[in-house]
Amino acid sequence: MSALRAAVVGVGHLGRHHARILAGLDGVQLLAVADPDAERGQALAARHGCRWQADRRGLESEVDFAVIAVPTVQHRECAADFLRAGVACLVEKPLAADPAEAAAIVADAEAGGALLGTGHVERFNPAVRRAMELGVQPRFVEAHRLAPYPFRSTDVGVTLDLMIHDLDLLLAWTGETPETVDAVGGSVLSATEDIVSARLRFASGTVANLTASRLSLKPMRRFRVFGPDCYLSVDSQDRYALLVKKSAGFSPEAVAAASRADDPVGAFRGLLHIEELQISEDEPLRAELEAFVAAVRENREPPCTGRDGLRAVELAHRVTTAMGDSVWDPRVHV
Repeated sequence: MSALRAAVVGVGHLGRHHARILAGLDGVQLLAVADPDAERGQALAARHGCRWQADRRGLESEVDFAVIAVPTVQHRECAADFLRAGVACLVEKPLAADPAEAAAIVADAEAGGALLGTGHVERFNPAVRRAMELGVQPRFVEAHRLAPYPFRSTDVGVTLDLMIHDLDLLLAWTGETPETVDAVGGSVLSATEDIVSARLRFASGTVANLTASRLSLKPMRRFRVFGPDCYLSVDSQDRYALLVKKSAGFSPEAVAAASRADDPVGAFRGLLHIEELQISEDEPLRAELEAFVAAVRENREPPCTGRDGLRAVELAHRVTTAMGDSVWDPRVHV
């Protein structure tokens, strides 16, 4: 097979990891990285044996696909030339800063007949993928994404920056759009919201409580799912996950018998299917890129499409709209 030629546009915090992984993938030639920071771009290009250029212009005629990892507000501008030329793009999350811009990116892809993916990397967390393989049905979801103030990605609020990971997971996992969205939050250090707490209710009965903040002293990335027969806890910060599921022999009678055993804890554990998973630091991102490369090569939709990205942005917009009058402004003191 001939190697697919790739470019990464924007090699800051996340783009440099895209470049590193793509440079080592079989069947991929990292042709170029584009970034206005010459020192950063040239150093990365030298490290990975590719070309650096200050902007993306002209790359649409040279590559088979591009990864767009610039600030969110620049996503449409940077992706447009590629998509309209029919070049596949993986656009980092969130797809855009608002639903109208996200819809425009999808329209550009459809006009050019280009494959479009959205970089919702949490879908590729091995614990989440394993739970979906087992058919785990979420009934109550609780997620916390807390981070110290980042001094980057503040062109969007914390809903689009952090909570959108969990919004996308909910949409993918349930296959539903929530019926109701309630939210509170506010701005402390930014012009946009720095903390938000949301409750989402789905027609199936699933309820999700999500919290995102960039005001924490310590980072936390936890996603927990409770279902009729299972419990899943994913800690992306500590790179550890635990999946507990009832075994085929689980019943109230078996639990009662276990309670009378000499070792009731051990007997009860025997009624459960327990999996502990370790998550390497770049494993989800590598899996995401491998899946996207396969989709480009086979000319099929990637696991997370542009329309998936649009739906996540639309739901994020519902969250920020639901905050309404609850949003406080740090410039106003009562």
